[in-house]
Order: sequence, then structure tokens, then C-alpha cells
Amino acid sequence: MLTRDLISNSIPYLHKDDKVYHALQLMNDYHVAHLPVVENDSYLGIISEEQLLQSDDNNLIEQLPVTDGTTSVQAKDHFLKAIQTAVVNKLSIVPVVEEKKQLVGIVTYNDLLRNASNFLNLNEPGALIVLEMDSRNYSFSEINRIVESNDAQITQLNTYTDPETGMAQVTIRLSKMEVSDIVATFQRYEYNVKYYFGEEIYENELRSNYDNLMNYLKI
Repeated sequence: MLTRDLISNSIPYLHKDDKVYHALQLMNDYHVAHLPVVENDSYLGIISEEQLLQSDDNNLIEQLPVTDGTTSVQAKDHFLKAIQTAVVNKLSIVPVVEEKKQLVGIVTYNDLLRNASNFLNLNEPGALIVLEMDSRNYSFSEINRIVESNDAQITQLNTYTDPETGMAQVTIRLSKMEVSDIVATFQRYEYNVKYYFGEEIYENELRSNYDNLMNYLKI
């Protein structure tokens, strides 16, 4: 999905001759902490509620520093780029522009989160397993083989590598909720299962062996 598919036309723009109190009122009305500033539909930058609160109510927007830089995305960008822009710049809205900085609309942070949830199929049932390993040992084919050997499929997989430690976290979303057999198989192959979220309460191999020993001693 592209950012232009998520554009909201309900949120207004600011102009250089708008006053600070007017901008603050708009932010309050539309429940946002940022608004874009335009001149003849050309995007000049973004201004924050924090900046406005530090200024006199009757000051004009043109008297304040307007942040441009990387605060906007192209209409043809994937919506994940808009999420990255919002997170990096701590934005409540992300302006969407076309060539020559023409502002074509706004994407709100809430809409981005909603579509991220759909993109990750978070509404569909399925367990999560998080593995931790040295990034050099990561093998999708082996992880996939282990999952499929337990009659399940990987529906989503994300990796993150800590640049300082070189350790990778691999988050796997599965096609079923029962995870005990899958977790046990990962442990047999000496994977570090850091977290798991499924329907069953998992007993690891050490606990299982302990229970078997206790049952044996009772005989």
C-alpha cells in the first residue's frame, strides 16, 4: 500500500499568515500535535504544538522556524516509509508530497498504525515465537523446516539485529496457536527461544524430564 492510499483530506493546513492561537485551536480540534505549513499548495515544512506553545498567541506562523528536512514522504512511497518518518521525527501526522514539493495530503499516525496492523495480519489467529541468535547463524530455510515439521507455516517473519552485539531477534508468526511442539523442536536444535505467545502453556524439556523422573520414583 502506498502513502497516497492513506491520505486524509479532513485535517487542515497552516499558512504563513495564520496566527499561533489559530494553529493551536486547529491542533486541539483535530487531536494532532503537528500541522503542515503551505504556500500556494507548496509544502514549506511542519510545525509542532511545542513550538507554538513557546510563542506568543498573536505571532504569525512565518515568524517561527518551520521544520522541513525529512518530515514528508512522497505519494508513491510505501506506507512503511511514512511510519519510519513518523517514528524518527516523532510526528503525529506525516505530510505527503509529490514532485516540486506540492502537498497532496496528510497521513495520520493512527491511520499508519491501523494499516500496519492489517499489513502484519494481527487480527488473524496465530502464535508468535521470538528466537535470539548470533546473526551469522540465521537461516530462514532451517527455521522454516522446523516449523513445517510440526504441521505449521510461517505467515510473517521479521528480523532485528543489534548493531553492538551482533545478536539477532527473529520474530515468527505462525499459522496456528499451539506452540509447545514447535518450541520444543527449536530447543532440541539448540535455538534460544526468548519469548513465545500461544494458546498453550508450554513446559520446557527440563520441566518435562523432571516430572518424568518424579513419576518414576513414585513407582
